[in-house]
Amino acid sequence: MKNQLINKLNDGTAVIGIVGLGYVGLPLALRYLEVGYPVLGLDVDQSKVDLLMAGNSYIRHIPSGPISENVRAGNLRATTDFSRSAEADALILCVPTPLNKHREPDLSYVISSLEMILPRLRPGQVVSLESTTYPGTTDEELMPRIEQAGFTVGTDIFLVYSPEREDPGNPNFNTRTIPKVCGGTTPACMEAGMALYGQVIDRVVPVSSTRAAEAVKLMENIFRSVNIALVNELKTAFMKMDIDIFEVVRAASTKPFGYMPFYPGPGLGGHCIPIDPFYLTWKAREYDVATRFIELAGEINTSMPYFVVQRAAKVLNDREKSLKNSRILLMGLAYKAGVDDYRESPSFRIMDLLEEKGALVFYHDPYVPEIGPSREYFRYSGRTSSPVDAGYDLHILCTAHDEYKSLDPASLNAPVLDTRGLFPDLPGKVYRG
Repeated sequence: MKNQLINKLNDGTAVIGIVGLGYVGLPLALRYLEVGYPVLGLDVDQSKVDLLMAGNSYIRHIPSGPISENVRAGNLRATTDFSRSAEADALILCVPTPLNKHREPDLSYVISSLEMILPRLRPGQVVSLESTTYPGTTDEELMPRIEQAGFTVGTDIFLVYSPEREDPGNPNFNTRTIPKVCGGTTPACMEAGMALYGQVIDRVVPVSSTRAAEAVKLMENIFRSVNIALVNELKTAFMKMDIDIFEVVRAASTKPFGYMPFYPGPGLGGHCIPIDPFYLTWKAREYDVATRFIELAGEINTSMPYFVVQRAAKVLNDREKSLKNSRILLMGLAYKAGVDDYRESPSFRIMDLLEEKGALVFYHDPYVPEIGPSREYFRYSGRTSSPVDAGYDLHILCTAHDEYKSLDPASLNAPVLDTRGLFPDLPGKVYRG
């Protein structure tokens, strides 16, 4: 059974099922289509399915052309009918893994997705989880459910974990060129996993277990979280000394060894860095291990929106204004430059804090014309992007979109609090934040 599956994966005839057609699942689906595999997309969101089947992309950096071509050719099929998962030879789970309000892992999307495909699971399929999670999830949550359904993992069903490494908007790396880590529940599962990804990814990196693969993803994002927290802390210290942290980072970056640049900002955003480290923190408690670096980094990064608001109050105060009733424009809602993804964006928290103090807050983002529904910031749903210069008392640059680089801060009627170091220092007009 394993050999038959691997043969289909190797010769490109296997049907690839992608569960979750978001920022991870859709690029992966397109990569399999590019190589020539037939792809079945499964998602609970009917609007996404309808857009795909009409040949349209709903993610800014993903063009509609390849989608439309593959839909017309019959190579891409998308549906909300999870009973069709039986048609797939491979099922790749690319669903969110958020935190709950207590900063504990929320695996509900993973579990519900698995439970929707379980009734149609059949011998000879490979199941791969790509969602970021704590070490042990695949072994402790997925495998028991599959085996309770009457299958033997490693004989009937082949179970692997391969963490996503998407970086939306990165012009230098894409799904094909980013090396992919893969761990199997058994040696046979590992063989199936290597075959699953080997035809579409330039380099697949095998590790000894699903637990090791789960730990790899957490290490990558914890590394970034801790180092971003470090430069955020240094920013607050250097600012007291009248030193520009962005100048220091640029100069330090000229060292060709022993240093890697990280940049401060208004806080952390995206679905990975603000969330993933706490998956390990939660799991480590089971082993009576205190993850102090992770928790301290989280505290520092979570505090940055408060720091930005304090700086905003100071800039306005120096101009004999108060936060209350001031018109403030947040420039950039997306969590990073060049994308339309605003999940966990610190701009929302800054907006919250400013409005709590009575400010009138607007936002501008060339990639987010309107705020859609979200779990935490649903009250902002429907708010639309405002013009950049429309009688504000303060601009706060939150996202360093390329579109802002051509902007002359001196031409604006109000000063700019620059949290990203995009603009050169301009006394009376540009302030660091």
